Amino acid sequence: MDCIKAATLVIFKGSLWLHLFLLTICSSKLLYVVSVSLPSSGIFEPIEISPSVLPHYPYLGKTLPPMYPSFPKTYKPILSGKCPFNFSSISTIIEKTASDCSQLLAPLVANVICCPQFASSLHIFQAHFTKNSNLLVLQNTTMADHCFSDIVEVLGSKGANTSVCSFKPLNITGGSCPVNDVSTFEKIVNTTKLVNACSAIDPLKECCRSVCQPAIIEASFQISSSNVDVLNDCKGVVHSYLSRNLPLEAADSAFRILSACKVNKVCPLEFKQPDEVIKACRNVGGSSSWCCSSLNSYIAGVQRQMLITNRQAIICASVFGSMLRKGGVVTDVYELCDVDLKDFSLQVAYGEEAGCLLRSLPADVVYDNSSGFSFTCDLSDNIAAPWPSSSSIASFSLCAPEMSLPALPTSHTDEYPGCKGILLDMLIIVLALIIVPLND
Repeated sequence: MDCIKAATLVIFKGSLWLHLFLLTICSSKLLYVVSVSLPSSGIFEPIEISPSVLPHYPYLGKTLPPMYPSFPKTYKPILSGKCPFNFSSISTIIEKTASDCSQLLAPLVANVICCPQFASSLHIFQAHFTKNSNLLVLQNTTMADHCFSDIVEVLGSKGANTSVCSFKPLNITGGSCPVNDVSTFEKIVNTTKLVNACSAIDPLKECCRSVCQPAIIEASFQISSSNVDVLNDCKGVVHSYLSRNLPLEAADSAFRILSACKVNKVCPLEFKQPDEVIKACRNVGGSSSWCCSSLNSYIAGVQRQMLITNRQAIICASVFGSMLRKGGVVTDVYELCDVDLKDFSLQVAYGEEAGCLLRSLPADVVYDNSSGFSFTCDLSDNIAAPWPSSSSIASFSLCAPEMSLPALPTSHTDEYPGCKGILLDMLIIVLALIIVPLND
């Protein structure tokens, strides 16, 4: 059966307003479409993410303005003149980073899309800045300050906001790593093994049966002279060497996959103590309206923080569930109140269940003049949130065959028999995409 198994596309147009949320699942016998329509009357306003970020547009009947009327909203960057680097030599990476960190979306996708790509661009800059010398890093901290400032300025001139990330000029120096030149590096490290291990990373295997990650750690440990205190600094040197010896796109792909392994290991959301939810749900009986109202209100606040991936959602659901269990809630309130994984991620539509979970694999924000911003959502968004078996937060092993996922929803399958086989295919996809991360 020829079926498009992953075609959930969320398109932002206007002031971060959703114009289309379309899920298409097809087979030779069935085309099943779920769409979200705008209210026919009244002022349509987006889910409030931040009043300072999202302007209101109260004039119905008129064409909504694009988020950036002339995106990319460019201006000539004001460079320091003290960083001798031609940024056009890595223009493809600069453009990709600017898109992934676009002003209005950056705070919402920082953890999964923007900051991993910004980190990759710094590794690549570091290598290209020093490629005509024997050095692998910027040794002069003053030069690093100037160049880092110029990188931020160039990205800003293309509409990017990198302030959501925690990187500093120190990240493009060797820090305290005792090795920072090519000659010494190649005497200590089996560079053929290192480059081969990271030249073509399999995104479906690296986080579970990693090849590149151990090679980077081994090389970092070797040049650190077995000093664990400088191991992270030395990893930056190894990243620079890889950037020198891999094609531009291959290096960027490798760094993004390794970042995906890392960010999908933890829940990035912040949970305040859910006292009200515990009070409402601790002794929930036949009537669940008070409990579900309190639970949904709490989760509505959490989901405004950011867009998260399917794997992060599983961990977040377990973390929050463990907090509830610790407070004395023993009933599976996720099942009781129909809480799905998508409920922990930003809701990108108005008045409908249209939460978006990003894929666990590296993703990018895409922009075009006609449709605005877009990115791909994962099909696991209607999977029920897993209720933890105890109040302790267990470590996750999401690599097959140890991993297990909640059952897929059964709604529509009786009405549309052809969906059953499709949902099974969807589960296979989810199992393939949800993989255990390792530290970057």
